[in-house]
Formats: sequence, C-alpha cells, structure tokens
Amino acid sequence: MSIASAIQWIIPIAGIAAVLFALYLARDVLSRDTGTEAMQYVAGTIFEGAVAFIRRQYQTIAGLALVAAVIIAVVIGLVETKAVADTSVYGFDLGIRTGLAFLVGAACSMASGIIGMYISVRSNGRAASAAQRSLVEAVQVAMRGGAVSGFLVVSLSLLGVFLMFVAFGGVDNPAEAPFLIVGYGFGASFVALFAQLGGGIYTKAADVGSDLVGKVEAGIPEDDPRNAGVIADLVGDNVGDCAGRGADLFESTAAENIGAMILGVAVYTIALTNHWDHPETWIFFPLVVRAFGLLATIVAMFFIRGREDEDPMSILNRGYWVTTLLSAVGLAFVTSVMMNAGGRNGPDGVPVWLYFFGAGVVGLATSIAFVYITQYYTAGSWRPVKEIAEASKTGPATNIISGVAVGFETTFVTAVTISIALVVSHWLGDRAFSEISAGGPNPGGVYGTAVATMGMLMTCAYILAMDTFGPITDNAGGITEFSRASESAREITDRLDAVGNTTKALTKGYANASASLAAFLLFSAYIDKVNLILKNTGKPPMTSVDLSNVNVFIAAFLASMLVYLFSSLAIRAVGRSASSIIVEVRRQFREHPGIMDYSEKPDYARVVDITTRSALREMILPGAVAVLMPPIVGVLLGYEAVAGLLMVGTIAGVLLATVLNNGGGAGDNAKKYIEAGHLMDDQGNVIAKKTEAHAAAVVGDTVGDPFKDTAGPSLHVLVKLLATITLVLAPLFIR
Repeated sequence: MSIASAIQWIIPIAGIAAVLFALYLARDVLSRDTGTEAMQYVAGTIFEGAVAFIRRQYQTIAGLALVAAVIIAVVIGLVETKAVADTSVYGFDLGIRTGLAFLVGAACSMASGIIGMYISVRSNGRAASAAQRSLVEAVQVAMRGGAVSGFLVVSLSLLGVFLMFVAFGGVDNPAEAPFLIVGYGFGASFVALFAQLGGGIYTKAADVGSDLVGKVEAGIPEDDPRNAGVIADLVGDNVGDCAGRGADLFESTAAENIGAMILGVAVYTIALTNHWDHPETWIFFPLVVRAFGLLATIVAMFFIRGREDEDPMSILNRGYWVTTLLSAVGLAFVTSVMMNAGGRNGPDGVPVWLYFFGAGVVGLATSIAFVYITQYYTAGSWRPVKEIAEASKTGPATNIISGVAVGFETTFVTAVTISIALVVSHWLGDRAFSEISAGGPNPGGVYGTAVATMGMLMTCAYILAMDTFGPITDNAGGITEFSRASESAREITDRLDAVGNTTKALTKGYANASASLAAFLLFSAYIDKVNLILKNTGKPPMTSVDLSNVNVFIAAFLASMLVYLFSSLAIRAVGRSASSIIVEVRRQFREHPGIMDYSEKPDYARVVDITTRSALREMILPGAVAVLMPPIVGVLLGYEAVAGLLMVGTIAGVLLATVLNNGGGAGDNAKKYIEAGHLMDDQGNVIAKKTEAHAAAVVGDTVGDPFKDTAGPSLHVLVKLLATITLVLAPLFIR
C-alpha cells in the first residue's frame, strides 16, 4: 500500500483521537474543584435553565427537520429523473438517500450544539473556583472546557462526512458520492440556522433586559443576584455562544468539505485521463488535511500556560500560533503526498503540489489575518474601542454613532483580505494546471480556492475552543459576583471576561471569513452540478452569470433584500423578547422591594421561562424566510438567476455580518474598558462604573448586543444555507 493510499486512514484515526482527547480534557475539567456552596448553587441553576431551553428548542427544530426531509425526498424523487440526474442514482432512490443524508446532517448538527452547551455549563463553576486561586489555572480550566466542545464538534463533522461518503459508495465510486451526500450539508445548515437564531434571540433578549433594568435603572452591578434576569442572562451565554456557535461551525466544516470534494471530482477526471496514481486522493484531500489540523490542535493544547501577570490573550494566542505552524507542516506533507500529479510540474518548473501548498498557506494566512483584524477592532488595547469609550463621555447617542462607524469601517479590511485570498489561491491553482489542462477547461483555479478554504479550516477546533472560552469566563464572572466571592477572584474573572468578549468576536470574524471563501467554493460546486444536469439534457453549459439578464438582476436584488430583511426580523425578535423581560424584572422590583436589601429572593425561573417561550416563538419567521426564498426564486426565475442570488447574497451577507459583529463587539468592550478603569477625564481622573459615561456605554452595548450575537452570527449560516439548499434542489430550477 502506497503512502498516498494509506494516508486516507488518517481521517478516522484523527477523528477518533480527537474524541478520546476531548474525553481526557473533560475528565480533567470535571475533576476540578467546584467552588463554594453558593457557586455550586448558581452553576446548578444555570445548568438546569440551559438544559431546559436546549431540550425545548431542539424538539422544535427536530420537528421542522423531519418535515423538511420528507419534502426534500419527495421533490428530489419527482424532479431528478434519469434524464437529468448527475449520478447513476436517480428518482426516489436518490430522493430517499438525500432525505436520509439531510436527517443525519441535522442530527449531527444538533449533537454539536448540545455538546457545546453541555460542556460549557459544567465548566463555568470550576473556572470561577479556579479564579480564587490563580489566573493561569482559570485560563486553563476555561480553555480546556472550550476545547472539549471544539474537538468533539470538529471530529463529529469530519467523521460524519467520511462515514456518509463511505456509506454512499465513495470507496467504489468516489466521483459520484460527493453529489449524493449534499443533503448532509443542507441538514447541518438547516439546524444551525434555527439553533443560532433561537440561541441568539434568547441570549440577547436576556442580556438587554437584565442590563437595562439592573445596571441603568436600579444601579446594581452586572450579574448581581438581586436582578431577576441574571440567571436567564447567564443561561443565554451558553445557548447562544456555545450551542449556536457549535452548530454554526459544524455546518461550516461539513458543507465546505462536501463542496470541496465536489470540486475535486473535476480534478479526479483529469487524473484518470492522465493515468496518475490514486486519482481519488483529489477528492479525499479536504478530509485528510482537516484531520492533520485536528492533530495539530491536540499538540497546541499543551502550550496553554503562562505567568500570573501575563495578558490572558497572549496565553491563548500562543496556542493558536502552535496550531497554525503545525498545520502548515501537516499541509506541506499532505499536499506533497496527495497532489504530486504524477510528478508533473507547472509552467515554471515548480512541482504541482507546491502550488496547492501555497494555496493552503493562503487559507492559513487568512485565518491569522482575521484573528488579528478582529482583535484590533474589538479589543480594548486599540484605537476603535478607545474611540467608542471616549465618545461615551458625551452620552449614549455619540457612543452609538461611534460604534456604528467602527462597524462600517471594518468592511474595508474584510473585503480586501478576502479578495486577496481568493485572487492568490485561484491564481496558484490555475497556474498549477495551466499546462496539464492545455486546450481544455482548467479546474485548478477553483480547486485552489477550495484548498485555501480547507487550509483555513485546519485551525477550526482551536478557534471554537477560544469561542467557548468566552461564555465559560462570562459565566464564571457572573458566578463570582452572584456568590459574593472575593474581590481578587472577581478581578481575575473580569479580565478573563474582557478577553472572552474578544475571543467570541474573533470567532465570528473567522466564521464570517470562512463563510466568504466557502460561499465561492459552494457557488462553484453549484455551477458544476448544474452543468452536469445541462449536459445530460443536451443543453449548453453555464459558463458565466449574465447580470444584464433581467431574471438574474431581479434575483440579485432580492438576495440583497433578504440579507437586510432577515437581519431586521432577527433584531426585532430580540427587541420584542427583551421588552417582555424588562416588564417582568421591573414588576419584581416594584412588587417585591425587599429584593434590593436581600430580604426577598427574585423569581429567576419566571424570567427564564418567559425568555425561552419568546425565543422559540420568534425564531420561526426569520428562519422560514431564509429557507423558502432560494427555492421560490429558483422555480420562478431559473437556475441562472439562482447563481445571481448566491453571488450577491454572499457579498451582501458577509459585509453586513462584518458591520454587525465588529460594531457590536467593539461597543461591548468599550463598556468593559470603562469598567476596568481605563477611561480618564481631562484632569486625569478615572471615569468608572456608576457614571454618566458608563451608563452611555451600557446603552451602546445593549444596542449592539443583537447585532453581534443574533443577526451577525445568523448571517454566517444564512450565506452557507443559500448555497447548500440550492445545491440540493438544483434540478428543480432547470426547465
């Protein structure tokens, strides 16, 4: 057995190794001290609220997924007949397989969300307890708790796609299997959209409601036990930032893997024609390179250590750099083994595999760029956050204006970075195959962008670990405040909470960038699938998308509208839900005045119940709009119009998500910047909590909350959902 053939076994080996390592980390975290009795009480209450919400949310989503799977199976069975099928499987046989793949993808996506939430709510109290002793120990507990989620979610995605590929005949017929499992990616996207929406609405409604009444009106600290909304707020950190983001990144990796494998089919055909050894490696490559990324992240976890006086962000960045460097080494090995193209060279005498290694490095570099771009715009050490904090001195209006301006500013560097990544990776891939495909179509350019996307996803497990670090430390801060822990412990959790805000923001930046690269990749996969169907029906292929075609223009126009309408519905849902919480918290303060002197206890459970019911009700409409728009446009306007919808929907979605994510994240940390005592007046006096500037920053933060934690993250999923749903339903659009 050659190395090129044997290396494919790294996929299940790395997936299983990551699961075992996650169990080791979970055992380590759960063996830690759980803190004082008061800490255990708060952590237990958060756990109960989070589990109750997740159970009700996923029961709702599961029902929607079952209905969707049946509809997909019937539509595919009726539409994708033998005359138009792009594989040897067609009719209801294909419909049933697609529906089954959809359900498996949906189930795995739900499992990812549950895993992310469960580990977080079991780690928060232990991180709070560790903060009583050491900053470094608290960082390690929170990061290891986050890493359990990161490893399990990414390994579940890797193993899921691999097993579906094998089950659907990928070993014997690798060129057909990627087209048969597209339903898996659609199922993952479907669940992720509703999970992100529901969790995002819950977390921000609770946050806005409890902050405005507690901090602004009642003048009590954040996470104060006298605030009836505080438990709902702490629960929301988990169901939104953990469960929602876990499902989001699961569907990102699953859908992008499948799209890259579809693009690999074109290279597989060239490999067969040129009699290269092991042509199937071009299809397997996306899975193999991600497996090496998982192994690199396992090693990096042992580098998360530092000094007590060190910036916690520096400790986390150290692990990220180890992951990135080891991933680059793994990428070089994998490309040299799997992409040697029969020993062929490019036009400059450079081996083909080296061009694709360069494309993968572009993806890794893009990941690094977005990590630091997001840190620049959302961390308190840099100009944007300081600018918003300064604007708070003159009231909430100037704070909000400054925050919105920062959000719009971030689109420049985002667009330029993504454009450079696409241009360079496409050029490298095109150059690699320019002589091999002379006289025929060159799939190298598009495949180069797929390799860049896979390179970016190599660090996904570590990025997700940093994301889950955020809500764990946020909860730890709430637990220390709620349990009246020592001031030194609260100081540590405040530092970690500020870092956690940045890690949550950089994950959104990473997810947004990967959505951009993935959307181009999935768009290309859609074109490939449409052209296969057109070829079978004797029609000319679609070689370009004509924006002067009125149908295409209308579809592009509607795609832009969809992005804004979807965001409006999501933000409005937060506003309505928050209003209910504000009314309830005010009522409890008014009718139970003993709450303020601790002689009466707030009714936390009532606020949790109100938030749960409201979030589940409000998530349906924006989700339904997102799912129904692409097939309606496709049926009415045709397959080329759908291509226009994908292109413009991606551009508009990515840019608006950038504005919402970074503008909201910068506003949040501007508030933290003031609370940490960094803002000074003209005489050099500290402007801290319980000042007009702080109150203005709290208002600005609450305005940005639904931007950065509801609409923005949901747009990442929307962009990829547009691609996966059209990929599955492409035969329906061809008349």
